[in-house]
Amino acid sequence: MKIFDFNTMKGGWFVGDFDLSAYKTDLFEVAFKKHLKNEVWNPHYHTDVIEINLIINGKMKFQNKVLQKNDIFVVYPYEISDPEFIEDCEMIVVKTPSKNDKIDIIKKS
Repeated sequence: MKIFDFNTMKGGWFVGDFDLSAYKTDLFEVAFKKHLKNEVWNPHYHTDVIEINLIINGKMKFQNKVLQKNDIFVVYPYEISDPEFIEDCEMIVVKTPSKNDKIDIIKKS
């Protein structure tokens, strides 16, 4: 058995094909994410990755839909991720495969 400190994991990600992973695999990634109310995220999309999200607590707006505790939403390649955190949120996020294919979209002012 190996024991890891979650606080040493980068950005809540603790499984995947990256350093500081409790379990290294290229098949998927797993994170426990905390987002604060009104936290700003640049819109983005993935070219290959499918992302599965479970809201543990909180409320957010995503693709013009209000999502809340117990909602699961799946985001497919080339779908725009544009989260707006209406309340503090806690989420479990699974991405498959484990790869960095995120493309940020710059918001025009």
